[in-house]
Order: sequence, then C-alpha cells, then structure tokens
Amino acid sequence: MMSEEGANVCCVGGWHVFVRVWSFALQGIDAIPVAVEVDVSSGLPSFEIVGLPDAAVREARERVRAAIRNGGWSFPLQRITVNLAPAHTRKEGAGFDLAIALGVLAATGGFDPARLDGLAVAGELALDGSLRPVRGGLAMALAARGGPQLILPTESAAEAAAMSDRAADEDECAAVLQAAHLADLVAHLRGEHQLRPASPARVADLAQGDVDLALVRGQAVARRALEVAAAGSHNLLMVGPPGAGKSLLARCLPTILPAMDEPESREVSRIYSVAGEWAGGGLMRRRPFRAPHHSASRAALLGGGTPLRPGEVTLAHRGVLFLDELPEFRRDVLEGLRQPLEDGVVRLARAHGHVAFPARPALVAAANPCPCGYLGDPARACTCSATAVHLYRSRLSGPVLDRFDLQLYLQPVSYDQYQSTAAAEPSAAVRERVERARQRQRVRLAGHGCSCNAEMGPALIRRFCRIPPGGEPLLRQAMEQFGLSLRGHDRVLRVARTIADLAGSAAVELPHLAEALQYRGLGGEAVHRYA
Repeated sequence: MMSEEGANVCCVGGWHVFVRVWSFALQGIDAIPVAVEVDVSSGLPSFEIVGLPDAAVREARERVRAAIRNGGWSFPLQRITVNLAPAHTRKEGAGFDLAIALGVLAATGGFDPARLDGLAVAGELALDGSLRPVRGGLAMALAARGGPQLILPTESAAEAAAMSDRAADEDECAAVLQAAHLADLVAHLRGEHQLRPASPARVADLAQGDVDLALVRGQAVARRALEVAAAGSHNLLMVGPPGAGKSLLARCLPTILPAMDEPESREVSRIYSVAGEWAGGGLMRRRPFRAPHHSASRAALLGGGTPLRPGEVTLAHRGVLFLDELPEFRRDVLEGLRQPLEDGVVRLARAHGHVAFPARPALVAAANPCPCGYLGDPARACTCSATAVHLYRSRLSGPVLDRFDLQLYLQPVSYDQYQSTAAAEPSAAVRERVERARQRQRVRLAGHGCSCNAEMGPALIRRFCRIPPGGEPLLRQAMEQFGLSLRGHDRVLRVARTIADLAGSAAVELPHLAEALQYRGLGGEAVHRYA
C-alpha cells in the first residue's frame, strides 16, 4: 500500500516545494494509510488543509504553527496547502498534526525530505511541541506491517510495540520508534539523534473483582445455565425478584470463561486501542465485561458519535455484555441490538461513509417480573396493577427475547440455603470444564469461520447438531404448543450441542436436547411472564 507510490516526493522549482508524509486515519477498528501532501509556495501567507478534514484536523493549523515556533524554528510566511489523500475519506482527530508539521519543516529546509522515505508517523502536537498519544496504535502497527517504519508518541508506541513484538518472528510489523517531542524527531531525521525503539508495556488485564461462583448460594439451575452459556458463548436472560442473585451470577460469568487466544487478544486489544480505552499497553488476556447503565443512549450501546467510536456491544466483543434491569433500557436501544446479536457486527451508516465494528459478546440480561419486582415471589405480595404489569412486559419485544438462548426464572434463595456451610464449586473448577468444551468446538469448527457453538449458522447447525432419535416429537411440541420460533428451534439445537460438549459426547443425545428445551423456559415462569 505504501510501496513505490508511497515514496516521499520533493520538487523544488524556485517558487514552491512539495513533500509527502505518510500517516493513518481510523476507519472502524482498522487504520488506513493517508498521504499528507504539503505544498509550500510563494504568495500571500495562508495555511489551508483540504481532503475532507473535520474540525479537529482543521485546528491543526494553529497547533502546528505554535509547535514549530516554540521548537525554535521559523514558520514560513508563504502559501501552505496541505492535502489529505484519499480526499473521499473523512479525516478525524488530531493524529495528523505530526505529519503536517514534518511536511512543513521538510519543505522549508528543516531537514532533508528524503529522510521521510520509508516512514509513517501519527501524533497530536501540544503547543510547546511535545507529542500527545493518539487512538489506534495497534491498528496502525498492523497497517504498517511489511512496510514503513512507524513513529508514534511514547504512549501510543507502547501499544503498537505490543503488536509488533508478538509478530517479530513472522516479520508482520515494522519496528516502532517512540518520540516525546517534535524536536527529538527532527534531530532523528537530521541524523543527530537516534530515536529508541518502543518496548511493549506489561500485559494488560481488565480489572475484575473478587467475584467467584463459590459465593453463590443455591440457584443450582442458574449455575448450570451459566456454565452452558460460558461453554458456548450463548445469550442468557434471568428473570426474578430483587435479591435472587441475578447480578451476582452475571458478574461470575467472566471468571469461568477461558482466557483469550492470540487472535482474540489482538482483536479485542485493537478495539480498546481505537476506542481510547487502552489499559496498560500490552495485549489483553482477560475477556472484557461491560455493564452499561440502563440510561445509555443508542450511540453509547451500539457505537457512533463524532468521530465514530465503538459502543458497549463492541467493547464487550469476545466477552460479556451485561444489561441489568433490561426493561428499563429504551426500546429503540434494545431493538438496535437485534441485528448485531444475529450477525456479530455493528454496521453504522453515515453520510460520509460506512463503518463496521465487530460485536460478538455473550449477552447476559437481568429483569424483574414486574415494576415492583415481586410478582410470583412466595414471601412478598406484588403491588402492581394488571395494566402496569402488561406495560412493563411490553417493553421487551418478542424478537428481542427470541435472541436469548437460555431463559430462566430465579426464585429467591431461602435462609437455610444462604447459611449453608456446604462448599459450592468454585469458578476455577467450572472454568476447566468450559475450556475443554471450547477446545472441542474449536477443533470441530476449524475452517468454518467460527470458534464456538453460538456462532454457527443454519448450515453448520444441520451438520453438527443432528436431532437425536426421539427428539423430533419434543421439538414439534415446543413449536406447536409453546410457540417456539424457527430461530428458537435453531438456538435450542446449538445449546444442546454445547451441553453435549460439556458432557464429552460426540453427538447430541436426547437428554442434552431436553435440557436445552428446559432453558428456553417452555412451560415455566419465564415464558408465562415475558414471552
């Protein structure tokens, strides 16, 4: 992409100088090369930036002017035109500051423009010339693989170095150099000083509390459903009165999920780098857990804004998205989740382009059965009217509920269960079974574009989730008498396949199918209250 066409060009004709510097623009979770073309010519002093820049890019004129002057160089009183190519791609953010400043300095004799050959830079300039970090260091390192040497601000370089360090044996990524100040970079280009290669920071882990399944008392069915959800990355809905343990169970889910493998770690780390939520510099190993408040907007949950950034469903990619108090979320926000949960990607269409963000979290949701929360509670009476209960249920549409593979109704835990001294199974023991089940899925689905049962499409379901003998009458009854949809039919088969994997079975058997149907809430409280 940056081979011969990307070479720096310098033309001196007595009245103008042209220099090209390479940088990057973020598009989704990818970085695309951008040629920063700087033309300095005689005429009335002016400084124009073209190529579909946003307000932050246009403001680079003032930052670059001040940084050059405060760095001890004179700013040219000539006509300066900066073009960001390709012009049809919208450029956002302050990451082009460094490339523009280097282009101006090279065009006015600050250093030999030929030294820019084979380089790509990105960084925001402070007014004193120091460099501030930019989003997307990992994506830029991937975009620069096999091509130019990448130079970034110190903090961003640590992110990029984590990627290049992982790929050193495969020669996928160029060396990453770090610079703290514009003057350091100019001295490097003059041959007066050598920039140091960036060192990858420590491996970053998302913070997790001391939640463990051993802390959960009672709720044996819910614990089993949580294990099934973790083993196949299935969506889980828990309905029950306050204090039944819904939130605690949801927060236990990350503790029984297996660690991410190398491709997953790179993918999630890129998302957090692009979102500006990087934590520590190294590749992430723990799966993310996101729990947005029910007041979250559609853009906050699905992505959007200016510039376009990933939302919570993408930040939870390969991890857990927990929606507590599900009916309290705005209806349009929940309806917007339907397509990402089905396709595994969020597609945002804007006037200036289309962006796709990956979105394959395990969705876990908790809901009360009614506004007061005590409908069906054996100890407390519900105070809600029939109309209030109906309006509360109607906040969740049928298509949204159909996306949940497992649907449970949780009863309150009794005092004896809570005070029981019997040792509950810890997360570590459950995680071992989940890891074995995930390994069976990876082997079976290798070469099919997915890694867990929840990602299987109709063709793979027909191939790997064959209905066992005696299973067709069960499914027929579920569809004809209990209203199981065709989508629900396929989701039941996927859950049955996961249960078989946990049991170490090569084929789906009748008990596995029966358990999967049980988790759809058929004939139980969950369907009566929400379906």
